[in-house]
Amino acid sequence: MDLNEFQRFGHQLIDWMVEYLKNVEKYPVKSQVTPKEIINKLPLSAPIKGEDFTTIFTDFEKIILPGITHWQSPNFFAYFPANSSYASMLAEMLMTTLGAQCMSWVTSPAATELEERVMEWLRDMIGLPKDFSGVIQDTASTSTICSLLTAREKLTNYEINSTGMNDKGILTIYCSTETHSSIEKAVKIVGVGKEHLRKIPVDENYALCSEPLEEAIKSDIDNEMKPMAVVATIGTTGSTAIDSLKKIGEICSKYKIWLHVDAALAGTAFILPEYRWMIEGIEYADTFVFNPHKWMFTNFDCSAYFIKDPEALVRTFEILPEYLKTKAEGVKNFRDWGLQLGRRFRALKLWFVIRNFGIEGLQQKIKYHIDLAKYLNQKIEKSPDFELLAPVPLNTLCFRYHPTTLNNEEELNRVNEELIHRLNETGKLYMTHTKLDGKYTLRFVTGQTYTQKKHVDKAWLLIQEEAQKLA
Repeated sequence: MDLNEFQRFGHQLIDWMVEYLKNVEKYPVKSQVTPKEIINKLPLSAPIKGEDFTTIFTDFEKIILPGITHWQSPNFFAYFPANSSYASMLAEMLMTTLGAQCMSWVTSPAATELEERVMEWLRDMIGLPKDFSGVIQDTASTSTICSLLTAREKLTNYEINSTGMNDKGILTIYCSTETHSSIEKAVKIVGVGKEHLRKIPVDENYALCSEPLEEAIKSDIDNEMKPMAVVATIGTTGSTAIDSLKKIGEICSKYKIWLHVDAALAGTAFILPEYRWMIEGIEYADTFVFNPHKWMFTNFDCSAYFIKDPEALVRTFEILPEYLKTKAEGVKNFRDWGLQLGRRFRALKLWFVIRNFGIEGLQQKIKYHIDLAKYLNQKIEKSPDFELLAPVPLNTLCFRYHPTTLNNEEELNRVNEELIHRLNETGKLYMTHTKLDGKYTLRFVTGQTYTQKKHVDKAWLLIQEEAQKLA
C-alpha cells in the first residue's frame, strides 16, 4: 500500500466508522457466534503474497465483525463500561499516526510534559490532595502491581530488589472478600503469595469491616509476620461497595501499613463534588487508581495512577542502561514510573476528552448515567417479582427475579441464570452476573457513553417479558 492508497482507504474507513457508530445498536450486543466458529474460517497459514486492502476489509466484515461484542452499543449493560467518545477516537488516530515511543522525556518531550499536566488536572478534578503525583498506566491491575511492589520495597528498605525475598520474613496483604480478582493476581506476582493475602469479611453493604481487619493485622504481628499493605476498594466490581477509607486509613496509620485505593470505575464519579464523600480519609492513602477508560469516555487503555511518594516509586522501578542515558536534567522519565519501558502517548486522548467535554460536560454526562440507575432502581423496587440485592450508590444495579411463588434459593439461582442467558441470546442487550451471599445476581450497569432513558426502558421491558416466560 502506498500513501495515495492509504489516503483513499483511510477516507473509506472513516465513513465506515461513522456508519458503524450510527447503527451500532442494530447489531446483536453480545456476539452470537459459537466457539471455534471464527478460527475455522481463518486460513491455517499466512499468505505468501500480499493481498489488497479491499479483500482484507471484506474479510473483516464477513469473518471478524460477527465475532465482536459491541461494547459501544447503548444496550451494553454488562461488566463495566469501556466507553469511548469522538474526541478520544480522533486522538487515537493521531497517536497511531505519530507512532511515538514515549518512554523518556527526550523520546517525545511533549508526551511527558502533557502527561504531567493532564494528571494534575485530573487530580484536581476528582478532589485528590495536592501532594499526589500522577502517571498513566495501562490498567488498574498494573497500577495495583506497581503500588504493591513499591510498598514491598519501602517496607524492606528496597532490599528485595537487590537480594530477593530471602530472609525478609513473611509479608501479608489485606483486602475484602469483595475486592477485585486482580488483587490476588498482584499478590502472586509481587512474591507475597496468595496464602498471605488476608480476605477480610464485609458488612451488610459488602464493604470491608474495619474491626476484623485490625484483628487480622494484630494476629499477623503476634505471629512475627510483616503486614505490608491494605487494598481498599471504592466501588467493588460485584456490587459497587464503598470501603470506608477513614476507618481503614486510621488502622493503616496506626500500624504504619501502606494503603492502596482501587476506585477503577467509581473514581470518575468524583468529578461530581457531591460524591466525594466516598473518598473521605483519602489523606491516609499512599496510592490511588481509577480508569478513565471505564467511565470517562476515553478509549482503552488509560488508567490514572496517583502516588504520594513518587521517589519511592522511581526507586523501585528505575534502571538506567547506557543506551537510555541522556543529558536532559530536571525532567520526568515515566519509564521509571511503572512496569513498561515502552509507553504509548495516552495523555493525548485524555487531553482531547477533557478539553472537548469540559468539566461541566463530564459532570453532566456522569450525573445522567447515575440518574438512569436511580430511575431503574425505582422500577425494580416497585416490581413485586424483582428484588434489589445491594445498595445502588452509583450506576450499577444488583438485583434478581424473585416471583412471590418461589422461595427455594437453589431454584432461584437456576431461574436467574436461565433468565440472563435468554436475555443475552436475544442480542437486544447484554448483562452479566455475580453472586452475593450465594445468590445468583443480575448486574445492570448504566455507563455506556450513548445510553439513554429509552434504552433503559426497552431493557427493563425485555427483562420482565423474558422473566414472565420463565414463570
